Amino acid sequence: MTTMAALLGALPLAIGLGVGSELRQPLGVAIVGGLVFSQALTLYTTPVVYLYFDRLQTWLAERRKRSRVGTLASQPS
Repeated sequence: MTTMAALLGALPLAIGLGVGSELRQPLGVAIVGGLVFSQALTLYTTPVVYLYFDRLQTWLAERRKRSRVGTLASQPS
């Protein structure tokens, strides 16, 4: 929501026409492009990071489980 508000706020700057707009337009394009790129990057990388953490958690749980089983098996009865 915040990104969309900033993007829509900078849109008139990016497509501005009129006196002096040739100086302000590159700034608007950079703002809009940066916001679009960062939003897309966030939407694609966040799920990947969560998947990697889930796999890491599963791997560590399996390792702990194997470690416990090995410890119990080596103890004398």
